[in-house]
Amino acid sequence: MKDLIRVRSLISAEVEMLLNQQVKKEAYSSAVYLSMASWCNRNGFDNSSDYFFKQAEEERQHQLKLYKYILDMGGNAVSPEVTGIKQEYNSFREVFEEALDQEISVTQSIKNIYARCLKEQDFVTNEFLNWFLKEQREEEYKARRALELFDVIGEEGTGRWQIDKHVGDIKYNSEA
Repeated sequence: MKDLIRVRSLISAEVEMLLNQQVKKEAYSSAVYLSMASWCNRNGFDNSSDYFFKQAEEERQHQLKLYKYILDMGGNAVSPEVTGIKQEYNSFREVFEEALDQEISVTQSIKNIYARCLKEQDFVTNEFLNWFLKEQREEEYKARRALELFDVIGEEGTGRWQIDKHVGDIKYNSEA
């Protein structure tokens, strides 16, 4: 029966596995951003906390989008277990450095899936992944700009307060 079901699947077993790994990465990212939101909230950075709550929700939506795609393609979507989430950070800046690292890691993972799909000529999944590549362009841009606030404004005096104040103002315009 398993072989019969696999024949009906529109994605290969390897692509399905990679997509399920991406589901887990998105779930992990969401949990990391929740942790960052909590840390910012506990340390008086309310705007940054709100920023990370929004990021956590976006990552959760990415997870669900991938999950549903796997199911739509006849695959077996796996609900991920997420553990090992860091709860404490050494500094306000470290939170944003790790956020950028997280986005770069997600981008690389999506590129790896895309490359595998090219090799298999899975053009349907590549077309689906184009949305994620565009989304990652925005996510990395925003994460880099948030981190740049530390260099532009500086952390001395009211610097961290100013950084926190401006984090929510960061926008990405792909038309520019």
